[in-house]
Amino acid sequence: MRAICLYLHMHQPLRYREYSIFDVANDSNYFNDNYNSRTSNERIFKKVASKSYHPMLDLLEKNIQKYPSFKLSLSVTGTWIEQAVKWDPSLIEQIKRMVKTGNVEIIGETYYHSLAFFYDKEEFENQVDLHAKVIEGIFGVKPKVFRNTELAYNDSLALWAEQKGYKGILAEGWDRVLGWRSPNYVYRPLGCKNTKLLLKNYRLSDDIAFRFSNRAWKEWPLTVPKYQNWLNMDCLRGNLINLFMDFETFGEHQWKDTGIFEFLDSLIPSWLSEYDNRFVTASEACDLMEPAAEISMPETVTWADTERDLSAWLSNSMQKSAMDQLFALRDKVFETKNDHLIEDWRHLTTSDHPYSMCTKYWNDGDVHAYFSAYASPYESFMYFMNILRDLDYRLSRRYNITKN
Repeated sequence: MRAICLYLHMHQPLRYREYSIFDVANDSNYFNDNYNSRTSNERIFKKVASKSYHPMLDLLEKNIQKYPSFKLSLSVTGTWIEQAVKWDPSLIEQIKRMVKTGNVEIIGETYYHSLAFFYDKEEFENQVDLHAKVIEGIFGVKPKVFRNTELAYNDSLALWAEQKGYKGILAEGWDRVLGWRSPNYVYRPLGCKNTKLLLKNYRLSDDIAFRFSNRAWKEWPLTVPKYQNWLNMDCLRGNLINLFMDFETFGEHQWKDTGIFEFLDSLIPSWLSEYDNRFVTASEACDLMEPAAEISMPETVTWADTERDLSAWLSNSMQKSAMDQLFALRDKVFETKNDHLIEDWRHLTTSDHPYSMCTKYWNDGDVHAYFSAYASPYESFMYFMNILRDLDYRLSRRYNITKN
């Protein structure tokens, strides 16, 4: 038996607007939606929905109906759900239909797609609980497998997942960790007895997610026969291929005219046509085999940038200062018991914000610029810090919470 575990991540942040110093103490609407602005959440969401969410969900649902053995896993952030409910609720209804078939599993994560695990464990757990409640309330399922924001993973996170009863946890199958070993097996996290570790096959995943439309790539164009041959060859190193990528790969990162939709639409039946080939959900992948070995990741590994660490979000002084000052306000914010203030603060924990402040160069820098709604990392930082100044003003003046 050979299996593909296809996992797709759906997320849109609530972007803060171009918030000037003159707005501080005058206008606390950080996420105001001017449809024509660079940072318009409504405009961006509707654009991505048209290019990616609708055509890709249609493709997936069609294949589930046509091939009952086709299965996949989705993670859907709370901030994505908020915007879909507001601007395109048909997307929610379509995912609900797909989940009801039993062929789509929803993965657990933080509601706000945050890096809270590395700053405040209580807040991290609260955001995970918020996400689980929303997922159960809307889709009627409880997440059994967990993924942290941007697949940020280390040994302590695995122990937390074990304590919380998660069946499995997702991580990057990075060479510096695996060494000679293959990502195509189920592993056991260090110190865990029950939680399984599923590792992304980053080469085969990134062939689709990043290289598919690159005409300078020596393997371009990527055809289904060529890719399936690579899958078959990789199965010599283990029979579980974990293809993990952003949902927006299809239609947004790789545009429709590249043939990305036709590629996946053909790959699904092509893979299933071979004897004993399967698609499995993440939970099913955990049950395929006993762990091949124990894997330790004492240092945090992510699926971003060439370093595969937290440097995409926390490598420069702007990013560190923004996050340090944000989380330093948490206790004061929660003392107010003001739901609107707390929600504003939590939306600011979304990892896309420090990501937009990254100052890396070359290929990684190009990726950061593509995903940013701001003219430069410095402008993003300036707007964010102005918002924190207003938050501090709201705390000290309106709620009589003085500074230390």
